[in-house]
Amino acid sequence: MNDALIVTLLSMVPKRLGSKLQGVVGRAGLSRHIIRWYAGKYGVNTQEMVGEIEDYPSLQEFFVRPLKPGMRPIHDGADSLVAPADARVYAYGDVKPDGHLPESAGMDFDVTQLVGGDARYKDGHFAILYLSPKDYHRVHHAVDGQVAGYHYLPGHFWPVFEAATKKVPGLFAVNERLTLYIDTQSHGRVAMVLVAAYGVGRMTTEHGPVVTNTDGVERKHDCTPPQPVQRGDEAGRFNLGSTVILCMEKGTVDWELVKDNDVKVGQRIGKLLPKA
Repeated sequence: MNDALIVTLLSMVPKRLGSKLQGVVGRAGLSRHIIRWYAGKYGVNTQEMVGEIEDYPSLQEFFVRPLKPGMRPIHDGADSLVAPADARVYAYGDVKPDGHLPESAGMDFDVTQLVGGDARYKDGHFAILYLSPKDYHRVHHAVDGQVAGYHYLPGHFWPVFEAATKKVPGLFAVNERLTLYIDTQSHGRVAMVLVAAYGVGRMTTEHGPVVTNTDGVERKHDCTPPQPVQRGDEAGRFNLGSTVILCMEKGTVDWELVKDNDVKVGQRIGKLLPKA
């Protein structure tokens, strides 16, 4: 089916309810019978995961499958910003002074709206990383630092493939999202935004009890005291998958990315620069 047609059809249905129901089905024991089909259909690399397909009691458990130790080495450069997820590079670059993306991104949204009102990323930097159905769907920290808090913003559940981002204005800033704020010693505050899509039943974080797509209530939580983390530490999970957006303050990163290339957790994706 044509992607644009899918977006049009989804505009006519209750996407929050549909995502909840899909999450329920994914968590149900019967869904284990489609795991092998799913793995073959999407080309999941089962050689790198812990256990065998038969060890997973549901599709959701398989979706957030852990990897064998050593599968994702973390780049050890002191100035390394690393990939927080296995993903395709959707877009990256510099945020305009008004908080919007450059025309080269091929889409537009307000970064301040994306992160829930923090204006520090105007004139900063962004990278959009898309997780496909085949990918490992745990999200990891991209920098060393301290988790200052998180902000859960209920929203829509539009799909996030390219046709949808072109058809739905500001899609990433209106979809349901969970932002983690990480304070670094020399590179300012990093915002890591987990964005839901249609079919994403729930997103969770290691840094608090919030579970998205449950009661639809916005939550903002300050971690007291802040929680120290290192690059590569687990940060959260997509319980059926979507997109991670990194937002950096002005002058704090030189990207080392190529649009449409794949990246893996722990791979160096940028050089960190000291905040002026």
